Amino acid sequence: MRACVARSSSGRLRLDALTIAPFAAASQFASHERRTEDCVNRESALPHTLTVIDALILSNRAMECQTAARTSASRCAPRARVRFAAFGTNFNPAVSAPSTLAHIAERVDVRIRELLDTELIRWSAVDPDLAAPLSSLRDLVLAGGKRLRPAFCHWAFVGAGGDPSDHNVIDAGAGLELLHTFALVHDDVMDASLRRRGMDAVHVQFIHAHRRNGWRAEDRRFGEGVAILVGDLAFVYADLLMNDLPRAAQAIFTELRIEVNIGQYLDLLGTVRGGPSVESAQRICTYKSGKYTIERPLHLGAALAGEHERFDAALSAYGLPLGEAFQLKDDLLGALGDEIVTGKPVGDDLREGKPTALVARALSAATPAQRTLLDRIGHTDLRSEEIAAIQEILVDTGAAALVEAQIGELRDQAIGAIRSSGLTPLAVESLISLAFYVTDRDR
Repeated sequence: MRACVARSSSGRLRLDALTIAPFAAASQFASHERRTEDCVNRESALPHTLTVIDALILSNRAMECQTAARTSASRCAPRARVRFAAFGTNFNPAVSAPSTLAHIAERVDVRIRELLDTELIRWSAVDPDLAAPLSSLRDLVLAGGKRLRPAFCHWAFVGAGGDPSDHNVIDAGAGLELLHTFALVHDDVMDASLRRRGMDAVHVQFIHAHRRNGWRAEDRRFGEGVAILVGDLAFVYADLLMNDLPRAAQAIFTELRIEVNIGQYLDLLGTVRGGPSVESAQRICTYKSGKYTIERPLHLGAALAGEHERFDAALSAYGLPLGEAFQLKDDLLGALGDEIVTGKPVGDDLREGKPTALVARALSAATPAQRTLLDRIGHTDLRSEEIAAIQEILVDTGAAALVEAQIGELRDQAIGAIRSSGLTPLAVESLISLAFYVTDRDR
């Protein structure tokens, strides 16, 4: 693979990480190089066999680039995996969400809405003031989200022989989403994030309510206190949905909850220590996100089907590398993504000093002058122009290209593992499709 850094006609920084894609047949690959200034060679491994889904996805990418080439004077590679700009970064082309994801999400959303609407009516009858926190929870969880955890749970369950209409897998998916909402609400308090899913974070909503009403005491403490309670409610409702699941599934859910808290502590600690290593960033990736987003939901699905002992090892071989790739993609989007698309201010991770592999790689390759600026990461008074300069360093040092290449390698490793997992063919193909989606998404 060849990673190229160049200036666009508008003067904005651009990086293209070029990969190999098929033109003639699904099993044949042809390399295509693009020469621009400051090119750095990178090597990348590609899978040797392709499924029909693989071929369709990769062929679509090639077609998109060919279309772009007709409107551009420059040559276009079969696939330009990422394009970074100092402001308003675009990751092109983003893979569309698999159609099955929307179907799974719809069933999960119906269950969540049913539960929270019932609770809202019940507690509002006790005291009308209780409508505010419950409405805030309901609005946040239904405001968006990719519903990846329910999808991984679903396909492991179906792939292990489960009935897709079983209400247990729907409840488990809804429980996973409510647990995720708990984590988001608390994470926003810990990180002092202002936005979530294109709307005010929960603690910000209640800070504003305090100010509008002219209440006593400190508005920040009130807002953050309410947000902690809203997160706790999401945690309890997740437990409620898991009550009727088999004991093996409940044990996995308990382990998942422990791991996400352990990962969050490591993330907080790494943030205040600064100067992350690639190894520590990888450990945080695994426990804060990888296991909790992909591996454990897969295990939960297999346990619901009564087949966790048979499939757990194969699901881990898929879930752990893909979970790491998922978090690495989050790191790229958090530092270089499009704020309008992600729904969260780009640059927040830099102000918060998140201990990411992206920053660790940049630090290891930075010049003394670049390192001086990178040392500003983690300062809450980081200015917009400093963020833009740091973004350029993340690209100039090759860190962004290395992380993007690593994402592709981890995805290919996961796909190789799931192909030999023994799950049903439909589940295997669906999990391969999800692997492309989570690594090539733009939000």
